[in-house]
Amino acid sequence: MFLKPKNLRNLPRSLRAIIHNCLNIKQMRKADLVALISEKSGVPKVDVLVSLEMFFKEVKQSLAQGENVYIRGFGSFVVKKRAKKIGRHIKKNVAIEIPEHFIPSFKPAKIFVDHVKLGKEPEGHEYEEDENDDH
Repeated sequence: MFLKPKNLRNLPRSLRAIIHNCLNIKQMRKADLVALISEKSGVPKVDVLVSLEMFFKEVKQSLAQGENVYIRGFGSFVVKKRAKKIGRHIKKNVAIEIPEHFIPSFKPAKIFVDHVKLGKEPEGHEYEEDENDDH
């Protein structure tokens, strides 16, 4: 997906702000991400791709079932409810009722936002496994 201004308006405000700040940086696509993870981890590209696709599939299924997905240190994929409202069909100039519906949304974790703001890992935030952490 290319990030064009018209595509950005459907994203949450916080994510739009991060993207606007980063538009001068090369855009990474799924293939680039797979290649990078494969290179850094030593896992074959096909296995990384399968894992990434399964992650996307599970997030979509969870959101479709109304379950939110929380990933510590990264962010939350949540379902937001949009209330019923009256809209306008521009070509016919008639009022239409837009029914109540649910939309997916992403809210980045504070550490994620700090990382992007600083352009590096924030001090005191290492991603080590906590022995008492059951998540």
